[in-house]
Order: sequence, then structure tokens, then C-alpha cells
Amino acid sequence: MNEFFTVYTYTPWDNLNKDELVEVRLISLKSIFKNFPVIESAFFDDLMTNLQNSPHYSRIKCIKRIIGPNKEDYDIIPWSFIWAMDSKRRIYQILLQKTESSEDDSKATMVALAPPELGKLYSQYKKKGILTTLSLLNEPEKMKFVMILNPKGKSIAEEQQFIPLSGSEIEKAKFIKNLKDMPNIKGEWFPSFNLRCPICNGIMTELKDYKIGFSTLVCPQCGFKKKK
Repeated sequence: MNEFFTVYTYTPWDNLNKDELVEVRLISLKSIFKNFPVIESAFFDDLMTNLQNSPHYSRIKCIKRIIGPNKEDYDIIPWSFIWAMDSKRRIYQILLQKTESSEDDSKATMVALAPPELGKLYSQYKKKGILTTLSLLNEPEKMKFVMILNPKGKSIAEEQQFIPLSGSEIEKAKFIKNLKDMPNIKGEWFPSFNLRCPICNGIMTELKDYKIGFSTLVCPQCGFKKKK
């Protein structure tokens, strides 16, 4: 059974929808290899050269969230996402996690990929398939575009302090919200059980000058009195 990573990213290359988040699902490389393949720094050195010299190579900060196969949220800082198309209009989507804390894309682990056809290629040719793909990505004359997507600020999960709620907690939160949205006449969350005047429905108050053993309630609105 395949495991998937999910990337949420803005699309600044799309002028009409550049502020919308898109969701991209990628097959975990653990579905194909025993261990995640490590990509050496030579690949990234060539990629940086192409970024400087080829106009159809670009680098954009737009990743906002990464979720693993077990619904775990990752810190987005060490991640990058290659999104490319070759001259034959084949798409390449590769998710990478840097193995060192550096702003440079030195060495990284290949974690997930899309589309499924690329996964089938790797299943058949294993590491040889990876080397062929990486070599192709660094040949500008054979690529229509290559984009390196990097993190943008904090992840959505961190910004929103995302906390999952159980079913009972959600129902409790809804109940409390409903109480807040329906204040009584005094503006309180919960209804008052004070005795009300039968004449004007005002809240009865106790007189201070009462005899021992007895007390009298009076309505401050209409003056109605009643002994307790």
C-alpha cells in the first residue's frame, strides 16, 4: 500500500491564482526503496548554476505546509520541492529534505515524488532511474521549466497553532459557542433563576428593613411586594 506526503504551496507563477494554496500529493519513496535515497551536493551545485544562467529555471518561496503519511506536520524549513516539465511535456515533482541546516541546497534526502508514472520508472530501474532523472533536470536545453519551491515563513500549522480535537471535544466547543451566542436579558452566558415579578417580569429584590424571621421581596420596577 502506497504512503503519501502532502505539500501545500502557493502558486506565484499563476497570476490569476497566486494567493491560493494548492495541495499536491506525492508517493513516499519508502513505497519503492528500503531507505530514502540521498542526493549528493554535486546535483545542487549544477542546479544553482542553471538558476543563474537559464531564464526558465527559477526559485520561489511558497511552501506553507508539509504533512507526512501518518498525518504528522513537519517543520517546513529544511524542505524543498522541485516542480519541472521537460521538452516532451512530462512532469517531475520531487520532494527533498535537507540533511544539513543550511540555506544552501547542499545534500538532501529524496522523500517523495509524483506523478505515479515517475514512481513506476523508479520501481523498475531503481537508482539508475534516479540518476537519469537528476541528469535530465540539469540539462536546460531538454527542459521547458524547472522550479525549486522553498518554504515561505512559518508553516500554516505553526501560524494557527493547529490542535486536533476529538469528536467529544468538538461537540463541547460547539455547545459553549451556542451558549455564548445566546445571552439572556442581563447579557450573561447562562439564564438567571432569580424570582421575577408577576406584574412586569422585573427581577425581585429583597428589602433591607425586614423583621426577624421574615423577609419581603419587592419589584424595583412596579413596586409589587411579596413575602418569602
